[in-house]
Amino acid sequence: MDRLWTDFVNSDYHDWRGGDRSEDRLGKGAWQQGFIKQWQLHAPVPASSEEEKALRDFRNELQALATRLAAGDPLLESDQDWLNAKMEQGRVIRRLYAGDDGLKLSLVSTGTQWKQVTAEVAADFAVTVVEGDAGRIRICDNSDCRWFFYDDTRSRTQRYCDDKMCGNLMKVRRFRAKRKRDQQ
Repeated sequence: MDRLWTDFVNSDYHDWRGGDRSEDRLGKGAWQQGFIKQWQLHAPVPASSEEEKALRDFRNELQALATRLAAGDPLLESDQDWLNAKMEQGRVIRRLYAGDDGLKLSLVSTGTQWKQVTAEVAADFAVTVVEGDAGRIRICDNSDCRWFFYDDTRSRTQRYCDDKMCGNLMKVRRFRAKRKRDQQ
């Protein structure tokens, strides 16, 4: 399942099949529009060059933090301070609504700038660490892919962002390498 923060950090696209194609989707207006629409956020599209630079810097820091957590490192106090500073840039209101199983309380973002978007992404990452398990943050084992994901399997053994794409590709690569070794 995609999460807001994984969708954001994975805007740094690499060809998972091993080609040389990669692109930074963060700077593309179409990607920005689709991202804020999918996650029901509000910000002017396209982002200004200053906002785009701030978004890239934020993404790079978040990728580095997720990489450290995926490696088993703990969340440091400096990481908490950084996340708190990012989340403070956003404004929210509380809203009560009726759900299928009773009343619910939600936080609704009120900002309409890219700082609000980064605050929401940071908050989603924080929720993943607090309510989930930071040890389940993973980077796809396909070295060509480098996609971030959250392993929500019961066995905690998910190795690929998508078993049907990267998983099958890596299985085929292992099979062909073994067959080549056996033929020599």
